[in-house]
Amino acid sequence: MPGSGINQITGSFHRSVCINYLYYNKDGTIDMNPFKRIGILLVFALLNLQVFAQQNSAFIKVDLAKETGDMKPIWAWFGYDEPNYTYMKDGKKLLSELAALSPVPLYVRTHSLLVSGDGQAALKWGSTNAYTEDANGKPIYNWRIIDSIFDTYVRRGMKPLAQIGFMPEALSTNNSKPYKHHWKPGDPYSDIVTGWAYPPKDYDKWRELVYQWVKHSVERYGKKEVESWYWEVWNEPNGAYWKGSQEEFFKLYDYAADGLKRALPTARIGGMNVAGTGSKGAQQWMNNFIKHCLSGKNYATGKTGSPLEAILFHAKGQPGLKGNMVVMNMSTQLRDIGTGFKTTMSYPETASLPVIIGECDPEGCAACGMATNPENAYRNGTMYSSYTAASFARIYQLSDQIGVNFLGAVSWSFEFENQPWFYGFRDLATNGVGKPVLNIFRMFGKMSGKRVEVQGNRMYQLKTIVDSSVRGPQTDIGALATKDKNSAAVMIWNYHDEDKQAPAEPINLSISDLSAKKVKITRYLIDNKHSNSYEAWKKMGSPQSPSAEQIKELEKAGQLETDGAPFDMNLKNGQLTLNLALERQGVMLVKLDW
Repeated sequence: MPGSGINQITGSFHRSVCINYLYYNKDGTIDMNPFKRIGILLVFALLNLQVFAQQNSAFIKVDLAKETGDMKPIWAWFGYDEPNYTYMKDGKKLLSELAALSPVPLYVRTHSLLVSGDGQAALKWGSTNAYTEDANGKPIYNWRIIDSIFDTYVRRGMKPLAQIGFMPEALSTNNSKPYKHHWKPGDPYSDIVTGWAYPPKDYDKWRELVYQWVKHSVERYGKKEVESWYWEVWNEPNGAYWKGSQEEFFKLYDYAADGLKRALPTARIGGMNVAGTGSKGAQQWMNNFIKHCLSGKNYATGKTGSPLEAILFHAKGQPGLKGNMVVMNMSTQLRDIGTGFKTTMSYPETASLPVIIGECDPEGCAACGMATNPENAYRNGTMYSSYTAASFARIYQLSDQIGVNFLGAVSWSFEFENQPWFYGFRDLATNGVGKPVLNIFRMFGKMSGKRVEVQGNRMYQLKTIVDSSVRGPQTDIGALATKDKNSAAVMIWNYHDEDKQAPAEPINLSISDLSAKKVKITRYLIDNKHSNSYEAWKKMGSPQSPSAEQIKELEKAGQLETDGAPFDMNLKNGQLTLNLALERQGVMLVKLDW
C-alpha cells in the first residue's frame, strides 16, 4: 500500500499513518465523532490484516544459477523384514512400479536371507532354508529361494544390498524351540528373538556358507553384476537382533568378510547398521567396530584389520500422541543421521567411504499397525508423504553441511502381502494399491541434475528442525529444487508435525536464471483429492473386500496425478512466477521442460 507508512520488513506503522486518518475540527482539535472513530478503527484493522497477510503469505525463490550439489538418488533405496514377499504377487507388482519410477538402479535390502524354514511369509519373519546339515553334520546348500528373491531384483534392473544373516538353525548356538516365532502386532517385540539371533557354533562353517553363497551368485549373475552390489553382515547388533557379545559380532563379521572376499575379492562389504545411532551405546558400538576394521586383530585371518568399504547405520524418528492426534518428531531421525555422518568423518580412513543409512524412517516398527500402535496412524495418508518430502530435503542439507560421501537412505517400507486394506503398516502399497507416500518417490524420480538454492519465508531452518522438529505456530512451507540440461523441478511441501488438516495456502513461486524462452509446466500434486488412494478408499466406505471395479479405481487413485493439464509459458529475462496453493500436508512438484 504505497504511502501507508508500513515497514515492509517489520510490518510496523509510522506515525504518519495515524495522522493521515485522524479527523480535525476547524479549531484544530480532533473530532471524536463516534462514527468517525469507528471509521478510524476499521482502517487500522484493515491495515493490520494487510500487514499480517504480508508477513504470513508464503514465497519460495529458486535461483538456478546457484548450485548446491548433485541431485544424488539417495532416495532410491528400499528395504523390508519379510524376504518372501519379494516374489509374491503384490511384492513383484510393487517392485516393478519402483523400478519404473527410478532413472537409476534401485538397491533393495531385506532381512532373514539365511534363516531356516519353508519359505512361508509372516510378519517380521522370512526364511530361505539355504543351509541345513545331514545326519553327519555335513553342510547342505539350497539356493532356490534366495535365487527367487535375487532373480526378482535383477530382472527389474535392481541391485541387492545383500544382508548376510541371520543364523541358520543348524549353525545356531541356541537350539531352543521353536526356531520360528509367531509374533503379531501388539505382542512384545522381544518375541521375535529365537535361535536365528545367536552366534554360530562353528565359525568355519559360517565362513564357508558365505563363500558358497557368493560363489553361486557370481556363477548365476556374473562377476560384473555381483561387483555392483553391496554386502553387509547382520542387522542392529547393538539391539535385539544379536544375542552375542560385541567381540563375537566382530568375529562374525571377520569370518563372513573373509568368505566373501575369497569368493569375489572385488566384492564390497560394509557395516554395521547400528540402531539408535545418536545414543551413547550405539556410538560405542560404531566406533569400536570402525577401530576393529582399521586396526584390530582379524579373527578369521589373524592379520590386522577387516574389509570395510561402506559405513551403514540406522536413523528413526519418534511420533507420539497429543490426545488422539499424532505428532511426528523428525529431530531424532536427523540427529541420528548427523551423528552417523560425523562419526564417519572423524576417521581419516573412513571419511571418503560411501555412507548408507540402512534404515531411514519416521519410526521403528514397520509391521506395528495403527490398531495396536495409534501413534502410527500417520502412515496411510498425506502426513507420511509430506514428512518424507520435508525430511529428505533436510538429509541432503546435512550431507552438504558435514561433507560426507552420502550414497543412499533405505526407506524401510515395502508391502505386506494378504493383509487388511490400509491397516496402518509402514508400507508403500496395500494389496497392490500405492499409497500417497509412493508418489513422493515418483516425484523424486522426475528430479535430476544439480540441486540449486532455495529461499523461503516459511521454510524452517535446518538447525531448528534438528533441535525441535516442526513445532512452531506456522507450517513448514519449503522446497527442494533441481536443474538439468533441458529441465528444472521444484518439490514444494506444506508440512507440520501435528497431523491436522487445513485449507490450501497461497504460495508465490519465483524461478530465476532459466535459459529457455518458453517452458512447458506440469504440476504434480499429492493432497486429499490428488494421488491419494486412502481418501478414495474412505469415500467407498472403507471396504475390506472391494470389488474388482473398486480395486481398479483405487489403483488409479494411487498413481501420481497432475493438478490440471500441462501448459506452456513464455519467459522474459529468464524469470518465471507462479501463484500456487497447497493444503496442509500436501506436496507439489512443479516440473519445467524445454
